[in-house]
Amino acid sequence: MFSRLQKNVDWVIFFSIIPLVIAGLFTMNSFTADNYFFHRQLIWVAVSLSIFFVFSAIDWRFLRSSGVLVSLYLFAMGFLSAIFILGHTVKGAKSWLSFGIFAIQPSDFVKLLVILVLAKYFTRRHVEIAHIKHIIISGLYAIIPIVLVLLQPDFGSAVIIGAIWLGMIMVSGISKKHLAFLGISCAVFFSILWIGVFAPYQKDRIKNFLSPLSDIRGSGYNAFQSQIAVGSGQILGKGVGFGTQSRLAFLPEFETDFVFSAFAEEWGFVGVMVLFLLYAIIVMRIIAAAHRGATNFETLYALGLAIFFMTHFIINVGMNMGLLPVTGIPLPFLSYGGSHLLAEFGGLGILMGMRGYAPAANRGDAHNEFVGF
Repeated sequence: MFSRLQKNVDWVIFFSIIPLVIAGLFTMNSFTADNYFFHRQLIWVAVSLSIFFVFSAIDWRFLRSSGVLVSLYLFAMGFLSAIFILGHTVKGAKSWLSFGIFAIQPSDFVKLLVILVLAKYFTRRHVEIAHIKHIIISGLYAIIPIVLVLLQPDFGSAVIIGAIWLGMIMVSGISKKHLAFLGISCAVFFSILWIGVFAPYQKDRIKNFLSPLSDIRGSGYNAFQSQIAVGSGQILGKGVGFGTQSRLAFLPEFETDFVFSAFAEEWGFVGVMVLFLLYAIIVMRIIAAAHRGATNFETLYALGLAIFFMTHFIINVGMNMGLLPVTGIPLPFLSYGGSHLLAEFGGLGILMGMRGYAPAANRGDAHNEFVGF
């Protein structure tokens, strides 16, 4: 197994992730007393790394089977539906399943499953993507979990799933007229969400994004304090443990949604540039893996995973800097939380496993094994 890991794992990705994980741990640590988030995050990091290495040693060619992916998809949709009965509410959203000492957010794992399902669908049909029916059918695979997640309500996860679908549509090839059709459809869909789905607090976040200073003591407080924290870091930052916005509790949730602001305050512009560089390396290496995919399935999965990480990064950093509305989307590898860490390391572990058989696989023969949905 050790020799297989040496062959499969992209160590550049791995050693780019480790500083991000460490930076997240330093940012959420109080350094003055026992810290709930810090110690639990250490456990989640250890579990996630174990998942990463186990997944890296697996031959994932069985995922090319339609039966396997359909079964996983149906199970996941049932799991999402069960949340409305078995889940418990956290911060206004019934998105979590509790297992006593820990809880998981199923939508994090559903994002990976959507990538796999779409990779499978477009593997056979990417040459026919100009037909609108394939855009509609692939959209159905995404819209079902999007609706289930929105009903929780978890707008952030729904946006990520939608972005994964849109991104994979675009890398598979799409005509300009169909792209325009999608734009109009998204505008109509957003109007429906605004009228009948969005909770008042979600509308307040969007209104506050359009007018940031309209309610800085209410719905705009988090975004306003986040921007102060980012700006106060200046060039070199205030130093680890000396971020006044986070340590003095002016900035809420600095361990989760606003970990980037807390990091920027303590590490400054230089630290943020290093952070951006590490994320860029990870995404570029994932895209490089896509070019070396054994078949179109592995290639599309890798591209979907790159979209997954880029979307999380762009939205989280954007909302921390006041460029996008505030949504509950974690920053990969930095934000506190077990579910998203397991999904991120698990997704990369699958990619590493796929790298292991890429050189020996014959692209044409592999395509003949596929059975369409």
